[in-house]
Order: sequence, then structure tokens, then C-alpha cells
Amino acid sequence: MAFGGAKIALYLGDRLVVILRDDHEGLPFAACWDLPGGGREGREAPFDCVQRECFEELGLMLPKAAIVWQRAFVQRGVTNWFFVGHLPAATSDAIVFGDEGQCWKLMTDADYIAHERAVPTFQHRLRLYLLREGGEGKNPPQRCGGR
Repeated sequence: MAFGGAKIALYLGDRLVVILRDDHEGLPFAACWDLPGGGREGREAPFDCVQRECFEELGLMLPKAAIVWQRAFVQRGVTNWFFVGHLPAATSDAIVFGDEGQCWKLMTDADYIAHERAVPTFQHRLRLYLLREGGEGKNPPQRCGGR
């Protein structure tokens, strides 16, 4: 089965780092809140793909030890991976935002799942992880631009 790409729900402390997608006509989920990740390049393995995407989008080098959960999802014959990882809250100070998307911010998992402008597929996948872990967080939302 073909491997298409990988996304990550990346917690910095107790908040997810999310990216506001560009607002271009024809772009799927334009101007929606997305999670880091993207399409496979070359013969990348799933972790290598998500690690590269985290570096390109956020300037963060994701260590393999940060991954706490992963699952493959198959849609229309293509396998896409969803990872969950944890890094210290102070990691947000090291973010260097890339050239895809409008901005980034930190958001609780509960706020992401409830957000009307979040990518529905990743809301669902995050919910699956949280149900497995015993619940959703309850913290106030953050403003666009970081902390």
C-alpha cells in the first residue's frame, strides 16, 4: 500500500502547536488550523517524513523519543501516518516559522477538537488518541502568533 504522508499532534508542554493554513483559492482547508506534517518525499519512512516537515514548518528537530503514539490510517488506497509527540513547553521559544501557512500558535487539544476552522480529519484522529488516553484537556485558547 502506498505511503502518502504524515502529520503530528505535537504537544509543547500541555498545548498543541497548530498552523493556520494559507488562504489560497483551491487549497484544501484554506485558512483552517492544521497540524504539522505533510506529504512524503522520495522514499522517506513515516517518522522521517514527519521529522522533516516539523523542521521545515517550525524549525524544530523532532527526536524519535518524543513520539508517544502513532497509527496508520488508510484512505482510498493510500496510507497516511498520524503521530503524537511531546516536547517541553520551552521548545516554543525555538520555533522558527517556515514559509507555509499564515502563523502558528499554541492551542489546547480540547480547543482544537472544538474549533470550527480546524481540519476535521485531524480533529478526529486526535480525538481517537485522547479517548485512548482517557480524556481531553481543558485549558484556555491562545492568540495567533505564539504564546
